Amino acid sequence: MFLQDKWRFLIVTIPIKQIRLRKLNMRLKHPFTTSFGTMQDRHFFITEVLDDRGNRGFGESVAFISPWYSEETVETNLHVMKDFLIPILQENEIKHPNDVSALFEPIKRNLMAKSALEGAIWDLYAKRNKMTLANALGGEKKVIDVGVSIGIQPTVKQLLETIEENVDAGYKRIKIKIKPGWDVDVLREVRSHFPNTPIMADANSAYTLADLDHLKQLDDLNLMMIEQPLAHDDIIDHATLQANMDTPICLDESIHSFEDTRKAIQLGSCKIINIKIGRVGGLTEAIRIHDYCQKQGIDVWCGGMLEAGVGRAHNIALTTLSGFTMPGDTAGSSNYWEKDIISPEVIVHDGVITVPDKPGIGYDIDEEALHEFTVDEKVFQF
Repeated sequence: MFLQDKWRFLIVTIPIKQIRLRKLNMRLKHPFTTSFGTMQDRHFFITEVLDDRGNRGFGESVAFISPWYSEETVETNLHVMKDFLIPILQENEIKHPNDVSALFEPIKRNLMAKSALEGAIWDLYAKRNKMTLANALGGEKKVIDVGVSIGIQPTVKQLLETIEENVDAGYKRIKIKIKPGWDVDVLREVRSHFPNTPIMADANSAYTLADLDHLKQLDDLNLMMIEQPLAHDDIIDHATLQANMDTPICLDESIHSFEDTRKAIQLGSCKIINIKIGRVGGLTEAIRIHDYCQKQGIDVWCGGMLEAGVGRAHNIALTTLSGFTMPGDTAGSSNYWEKDIISPEVIVHDGVITVPDKPGIGYDIDEEALHEFTVDEKVFQF
């Protein structure tokens, strides 16, 4: 693989001595509403992998407490990590983080569980080699442009006020969640108030091809894209919709792998792809998708899953790859949390994040905050 070739001089065995799974519960500053429902309490796992030198690599699970985004949940992540994935790691030698996805291949799907462990091993690998995670992935950018995702608001007035706050803060793109009954008219109102702001709509699979004529009205609004308008597992109907719309379609939930990506592009199902590390099973697969899209001339950007600081740091590192041509969802920590679990927190200045230059994810773990938000913990010795 590309990364193994590029960093072949660094490939040595990664001696894992311990894995720690911490279950956290953090409360979002504001409820976050999509077409699926509303959430404010965020339950997830922080994975920690310890080596023989005392280096600690960190990852983060992104599944939700209910299976409304995908079939995975917080509890299924625990089951799969504890009973299947960690035993695989205990029984095998790892020379490079790319090995992890291959070792996990016999376990079907459960991509977010796989990603949570693989991400921690990538961070550990970078720290062992005294390099940033961004550099370990092949990234070169020193700063990244970021946008913000805004959930469905109680009123249009509140939506406009929220957009204005984020535009004033310098965010490079505004993503607005939509659903039937909260879509075209709302976006028209938004566009009338913000005629030049880069705006996209995210439907989270809320529509069908029966809504084609309704969705075509979006072509008049000069949107950057509409994200995942149709079924979460579809690439066929999206091709029909894209052929009948000028607005670029971006696929999210439909893309779980390099193969999904290849087929969607071949069918003409989209013009843009949102790469989420957890959704595709980890950083190794995310890079494969990035590399292929770059060769095919397909724009990609890094989506968010309401991550805390560790997951946010992984997103930053991935976005340093050259093919990420559009602002992602990695807004600052303070947009979501009163207190994050990293130090310093992720900070956005005028819509830009400066990529940290410390080894690994580049942020320190706030041990006090991590302890405060931990509700359960399991340790696995090697």
